[in-house]
Amino acid sequence: MTTLRSILASALATTLTVGLLAFGLSALTAAPAQAASPASKYGTAAEKATNRQRAKHDRVKLKASKCLKRYAKSHARKMARKRAIWHQDLGKVLSACDMRMVGENVAAGYRTGRSVVNQGWMKSPGHRENILRREYRRSEVAAVKGEDGRWYAAQLFGRY
Repeated sequence: MTTLRSILASALATTLTVGLLAFGLSALTAAPAQAASPASKYGTAAEKATNRQRAKHDRVKLKASKCLKRYAKSHARKMARKRAIWHQDLGKVLSACDMRMVGENVAAGYRTGRSVVNQGWMKSPGHRENILRREYRRSEVAAVKGEDGRWYAAQLFGRY
C-alpha cells in the first residue's frame, strides 16, 4: 500500500508540474500584438504632433477620451464616404460625451498625421486656436482613407 501511495503521489506531482509548466509557457508566449493600422498610425501621429505644439506654447498635454474617439471616427468615415469635409453637430458631442465645451478640426488631403497638424491646422487661425486653447484637456483624432485615395481627418477637443 505504501508503494502504491508513493507511486500515485509521484504521478500526481509530475502531472501538476507539467500542467504548471504548460500554463507558465502559454502565459509567456502570448499572441503577438496586432500591427497598428495606417488609420491608427495617422491618428496617433496627429495626437503626438498636437501635444508637441501645445508643449511649445506652454499648454498641458491633452488626454484621450473614448467618447470623443467614437465621434471623431464616425465623422471621418462620413467625410471619406462623401469625399467632402464639414463640421459635425458639436451639440450632440457635447451632450453625449458629457463635456462642458468641445471644438473640432477637420481636414482632407494631408498624407500624414503630423502634416495635417503642422502644415494644415497650425497654419489656419481657427484650427490653431483649437489646438492651443488652454481650456481643453481631452482630444482625439481619427482619420479614414477614402476611395479617392485622400485622408479625411477629424480632431475633437473637449473639457469635462
